[in-house]
This record gives sequence, structure tokens and C-alpha cells, in this order.
Amino acid sequence: MTTSFRFGIATASVLALALSTGAAHARETSKSCHQKFTTARTAGTLNGQSYKDFKTAQCGDVAAPETRAAEPAAPAAASPVAAPAAPKASAPAAAPVSTNATLPDAVSPKYSKEAAGKARLHTCLDQYNANKATNANGGLRWIQRGGGYYSVCNARLKG
Repeated sequence: MTTSFRFGIATASVLALALSTGAAHARETSKSCHQKFTTARTAGTLNGQSYKDFKTAQCGDVAAPETRAAEPAAPAAASPVAAPAAPKASAPAAAPVSTNATLPDAVSPKYSKEAAGKARLHTCLDQYNANKATNANGGLRWIQRGGGYYSVCNARLKG
């Protein structure tokens, strides 16, 4: 009975050790994957990928880290090609937005006593509502993915 108890303790100890190192390894793998994701995001090579998609594509196989270490070399070669494509796609979308929509030139004097951000917000909102009647918003909604009327108007009033 004593021998059985010792084997039980030894098995439990080995299992606990194995699980704790696995968790630590997973944590380190997760950190390195997030670091890769952050690097790719700043380089502009994600092409709209979320972290979850990036993690499955780049860091999905935890069992074979040697295989994953060899794979980033191929995307690194493709990234200089992909990086110029992303800014070109976003630049044409911004150009027609500013020319089609009617935007205010300056913050309205009626909001001069408010904080700068609130004054811009209210000025843009007044112009947006006035444009609704004449259909002069250039097809923009107030807030939309990729920059809505408020985003364009606020940037114009800031700059």
C-alpha cells in the first residue's frame, strides 16, 4: 500500500510539472505571437486580418514550433509587396469622400464657448443635418467603417 501511494504521489507530481510547463510555454508562445501581430500591424501587412485570424495562420501549430519558425521567412519576403498595396487601397477611398461631401470650413461661432472637441462635433453635426435635406453628404453616414462624415469633418476642422 505504501508503494502504491508513492507511485500516486510521483505520478501527480510529474503531471503537475508537465501541466505547469505547458501553461508557461503556451503563455510565452502567446506573447511571441502577439508581438508578431503588433509588428505586422505597424508594418501594415495584415490586410485587414484580426488577431484571431493572424494567430491561426501564423501561430496556430504550437506542437511544432520549429516548423512555424521557418514559415515567417516566406511571409517576410511577401510583406514588402503587400505593404505598398494597403496604402494605395485606402488613399483613393479618402479622396472622393472629401470632394463629394459638403463640409464646414471653420468651427461655428455659436459653439465657441465649448471645448474644442465638442465645438467641432456640434459644428459637424449641424452641417451633417443640413446636408441631409439637400442630399449633400456625399453618400456618407455619420459614423461608418473606414471613416464616416464625422471623421472626415473632424479631421478637416482640426487641420
